[in-house]
Formats: sequence, C-alpha cells, structure tokens
Amino acid sequence: MTAALVSVGMLGGNTATAQDTTTIKMSYNGPPKVEKNAVHRFATNFKELVDLRTGGAIQVELYPNSQLGKEAARMEQVMSGPMINVASLAGMQSVFPEIFAGNAPFMFKSFEAAHHFYENGKYWQQATKAFHERTGAYLLEAVEEGGFLAFTNSQRPIRSPEDFKGLKFRAMDQSQVALYKAFGASGTPIPWTEVYTALKTGVADGQMNPPMYIIIGSLHEVQKYMTMANIQYSMQFLLVNGSWMDQLPKAHQKAIRQAAHDANVINRIWVEAKVQERVSFLKSEGMQVYYPTEKEMEAFREQGQPAYNEWLAEKIDQKWIDMAKKSAAKANEMAASGS
Repeated sequence: MTAALVSVGMLGGNTATAQDTTTIKMSYNGPPKVEKNAVHRFATNFKELVDLRTGGAIQVELYPNSQLGKEAARMEQVMSGPMINVASLAGMQSVFPEIFAGNAPFMFKSFEAAHHFYENGKYWQQATKAFHERTGAYLLEAVEEGGFLAFTNSQRPIRSPEDFKGLKFRAMDQSQVALYKAFGASGTPIPWTEVYTALKTGVADGQMNPPMYIIIGSLHEVQKYMTMANIQYSMQFLLVNGSWMDQLPKAHQKAIRQAAHDANVINRIWVEAKVQERVSFLKSEGMQVYYPTEKEMEAFREQGQPAYNEWLAEKIDQKWIDMAKKSAAKANEMAASGS
C-alpha cells in the first residue's frame, strides 16, 4: 500500500471495537493478481480505503475468480442480501440492459471523455437512479479495467470499415455481432476460454479486446494485426446491496461511496499508465499496431454506431440511446477543452 493511498484513507474515524465491526462479501471475476487483473487491484484498494475511512468498522472480504457464483447468480445475491459485486456488461444485461447505451462503439475520443461521462453525465446520473429503483441495489462506479478495446486479426491491417469484409470475428455478445455485420464481416459468440483455440484454428480470424486481455489470453501468438480504434471503454460496475447500505450510519455510507470513487481513480491512473507499455510489448512480440487517423475514426463511427444502436433500440427505450449520445458528445467536448 503506497503512502499516497494511506494518506487518502487516513481521513477515517476512530478504530472500531470487535463488536462494532460489520463484514461484507465482495465478489468479482478474474484471478487475485494485482498486476494482471485490474478489477482485483480496484477491489484491494477499495477494501483498504473502506477499512481506513470507517476506522475498521466495515471489513470487506474479497472473493475473486467468481467464487460466489457466475454473473447471474451474483447479480441475484447483490439484489437480495448483504453483498458487494463487480458486474460486467454480461452481468448487467438481464436486469438493466439500458447500461449498453453507454457502450456504443467509438463513443469516446479519450479516457478523459469516458471519465466525464461516467462521473458527471446526465445519462450516468439517470442510469444510477433507474438501476436503484429497479433492483434496490446501488450502482456506484464504472470501474476502469483495461483501457479501450482494439481490433485484432490474423489476415490484414484494418484501417477502414472496408478492411473487415469477408473476415470472421469472435464476438463477446450480440452487440458485437451487429457491429461486425455492419462492417461486412461475420461475428460468432465464442466463450473467452475458447478464444485462443478459435483464433489458432481459423474458426475466427479476429476479435476485439483491450491490450491487457490480449496479453492475458496470449492472443498475440495467434494474431498479427492490431488497430487501436478506441472501440469501447473497458469497464465493469460496482454494485452494493441497497438495504445493507441504507442501514449504515450516514458517515459510513459516505465513506463507502468515497472509497469506491477514489479506488477507481487509482485504478484509472494505473490502467492508463500501462496501456503504452502493453502495446510496446505486443509490438515486440511481432504484432503490427495501427492508430487510425481522425478521418478514419469518423468512418468507423458513422458505419458502426447506427448498426449498434439499431440493435439496442429493439431492447431498450430510444430515450436512453439519445441521452447517452448527448452525454458522450458533451464529455468529448469537455475533455478536448480540458474542463
């Protein structure tokens, strides 16, 4: 734990006695390795900050590697009883598909824009309110976990939508299938555990993921080309059971919310500092990396976003899509101006 983290956390109150201590479980995906799993790094810092800021009154127990169940089971747990959960988009989709409105491709031009969107944007404010009303749980943070998604493939450089034609891609979900289809490629949902083999055997030519996951999955061994197109902001969502949270003293509720935000800020600094290092590693392993021009990004945006939003409009009210687009445009402006 760094001195900076201690100084942030030391804003807490007096040390709690044993009988005053409340323990809460926190579950999430991925291994308990701070150098590989950004969500575990976030959870570790969050746990320490909560401990320090509540004077030890609230102890967070960490359960990585989905020890308490897969996404759907953990979502049910955080809605029905004392629990903290970090959910992916896949975990959110069954109870709050409106979350996908904030995940349209090529929505953000920078990390700073994504930060504005998930802190101050009207869409995020309305989404957190609606999520609580629907589930009873609190949606506290969009936890940055790996940078922006990039396209990779084994056949050729991708510099425009036309370069996708005829290629086969692994898709994480149906929204990615819709995006690939818009570019003239095909997309097939394939579980993460099978991605490496699918790419190696030619079942798929390419996929999309942040550099962190490309390295974790050793995908650079079976992929030649990578396009850093800021496809989607890679994040998961911190959820806290509402009934448990509401019965805490106001000071402890505030401490948890502040700890969540500060742990996320710490995560952002670490994740973003690692992006170029990871890209350099992938280059050293033989991948060819391409950064699209703004004109090329606009071509991706104009062809990809409508297809994604058309898919999404069949599942949620159009107002959420419109709100997210407006919030993203404002976030990009604020980031560009340094606001």
